[in-house]
Amino acid sequence: MTRIYSLVNQKGGVGKTTTAINLGAFLGQFGQKVLLVDLDPQANATSSLGINKYTVESGTYEMLIGDHTTPNILHNPKLKLSLLPSSPSLAGAEIELIDTPKREFRLREILKAFSDRYDYILIDCPPSLSLLTVNGLMAARDGVLIPVQCEYLALEGIGQLTQTLNRIRASLYPELKIRGVILTMFDGRTNLATDVVNEVRKVFPNQVLQAIIPRSIRLAEAPSYGLPITNYAPESNAAKSYAALAREIMVQDGVSISPFVE
Repeated sequence: MTRIYSLVNQKGGVGKTTTAINLGAFLGQFGQKVLLVDLDPQANATSSLGINKYTVESGTYEMLIGDHTTPNILHNPKLKLSLLPSSPSLAGAEIELIDTPKREFRLREILKAFSDRYDYILIDCPPSLSLLTVNGLMAARDGVLIPVQCEYLALEGIGQLTQTLNRIRASLYPELKIRGVILTMFDGRTNLATDVVNEVRKVFPNQVLQAIIPRSIRLAEAPSYGLPITNYAPESNAAKSYAALAREIMVQDGVSISPFVE
């Protein structure tokens, strides 16, 4: 069974794209067939995997506006990860979809055509409440993953996101659920980070995943090399944390963990 999760947070800079890439990479390392869908016009996930976003000719934009019926999915065997890339053209989809029937469900319908090829589909949503983000939420059949940075004002961003999810449930998708909250950018040297962890766990009892992602120079460097942390710095603390996150999600999903053997 394919599991489809959207990574979402209206606040930027929380490690959303970093988490989408590296969670996906470790799921791939553990034997899963993974597709990462870049739904952000900034195309950071695309660029972070070494793809020139300005040369993408068939990506999420073309799929959403209906120009292409067959996705040009890029598969990198070395990374154990497939990508449906984005490009700056995706910014125009908001306007072009205005008169499209059931425009909020475009991505959901598109994924139906090929989702059975994958064990996991991770959708990297834009850091805003937009038609693209709504499409990502509508496609999140198995729930949303919410990265939250362990820093000041994190809870304010969570409050806004919770309101958004409640509005979506009320108007479009009553079954939408939170799959898990992922704590990112944790700095154990500060009391603030620990305080934020405790507060987030109070707001989301039983929904905060145990694996905590540390603040890491290695994570910041990896995109410039077009690599996930699995390939760039596999022995780093950040890599070990994302590995733990992938294992945790797979165990909760009842999926067997079988590391990929070269």
